[in-house]
Amino acid sequence: MTYKLPKFTREEVLEMDHKYNVHSWSAQKALKNIIPVEKSEGIYFWDYNGKRYADMCSQLVNMNLGHGNQQIIDAIKEQAEQLCFIAPGQAVGIRAALAKKIIEHAPEGMSRVFFTNGGADSNENAIKMARQASGKQKVLSMYRSYHGATITAGNVSGDSRRFAAEIGGSAPGIVHFFGPFPYREEIEFESEEALTEYYLKMLRKQIIAEGHNNIAAIILETVIGANGVILPPKGYLAGIRALCDEFGIYMICDEVMAGFGRTGTWFAVDNWNVSPDMITFAKGVNSGYVQLGGIIMNEKVVSHFDDNVLQCGLTYQGHPLACASAYASIEYIEENKVLDNVQKVGKVLGECLEELAKKHACVGEVRYIGLFSAIDLVKNKETKEPIAEYGIDTTGNQKKVVAKCKELGFYTYGRDNCIQICPPLIITEEELREQMKVLDEVLTWADNEFCK
Repeated sequence: MTYKLPKFTREEVLEMDHKYNVHSWSAQKALKNIIPVEKSEGIYFWDYNGKRYADMCSQLVNMNLGHGNQQIIDAIKEQAEQLCFIAPGQAVGIRAALAKKIIEHAPEGMSRVFFTNGGADSNENAIKMARQASGKQKVLSMYRSYHGATITAGNVSGDSRRFAAEIGGSAPGIVHFFGPFPYREEIEFESEEALTEYYLKMLRKQIIAEGHNNIAAIILETVIGANGVILPPKGYLAGIRALCDEFGIYMICDEVMAGFGRTGTWFAVDNWNVSPDMITFAKGVNSGYVQLGGIIMNEKVVSHFDDNVLQCGLTYQGHPLACASAYASIEYIEENKVLDNVQKVGKVLGECLEELAKKHACVGEVRYIGLFSAIDLVKNKETKEPIAEYGIDTTGNQKKVVAKCKELGFYTYGRDNCIQICPPLIITEEELREQMKVLDEVLTWADNEFCK
């Protein structure tokens, strides 16, 4: 007899969820309007009442190939029938083949992959590797960043979510620095290059002040993700690479969100022709079908562990089912020219966002690359006063915008005064334009709500 999973009604789902589940990043009694999801396909999902939602943030910017991708599902099934799990110390064909395929698409100089269970694990272990390989303790990271919710990854994060990780004392050796954010810059610079030069000089001073012989790594999101899709200005990443080379510091680029096609290239660093020492990844590697993350590293890092024990390990790292889903995902991207679609539809997204910025009083700035974008919402275009203060919002204004989007079937999320538009990489131009009309309606509402 073939086993079948139980079926549930809308009421049963909500009752059990309320009674037995604890939801992340939420006060449980304040939870309202949770969507009981029944099914999903492509860029859409449906609740039990048949209402359709366009997934315009790819859930958590991880379902890059959308919902119900049959190629990925078939790969998981086939692998499950052959081998569901074996300890990470064994050699498994699908895991080895996946590592090879990742290296083939990685920037020049990358040579090996260490698999993890997700993004936080990737950053946690990359920092461990940098510390072990360098013999140094300190790690520099940027404010307005997010690297995960485990202790060290949480501490190196630069937004307010790190505060819980700091309770009882921060993880040792974490130092934050301010990176460039042109839209919110208080200093007037003659050019983008001048802004870059200023921030690199300030970082160099901080490296010296912290004792460059004590610094193991600088970790940064290649493109800042959840905190507003902030792109590095011209020359900034190359400048950090140069500083790391000058002072013998490992450069770690967090591409948990930005990797595997999100920006229109395999890795976001490809847009700036920079090769870090380590790239951390998760999310888009297999579109979230089975949790997987990892660290791509160059020979400089790998060679240390040829003769020294790597003090890192996870029971489920490189899980065969996750590796099968990732292998199928990468092949799908290759075979269906998904990167070409990201570049083509991403151009349309940029045009639509620029039109919305001109039209709406509440839009201070739009930022985008590929299908990775955010809208900076303000009360006043001239003063740039945000609808919600960074890290200390008590108004709930941004949540009101997200709720309005959800009400109209445009599903997304955001932080502080920004909302994300990061649809699946398979979205068509027609689907995108249809949803941008919905967003236009939401922003008209926001104009009246916040810009009176």
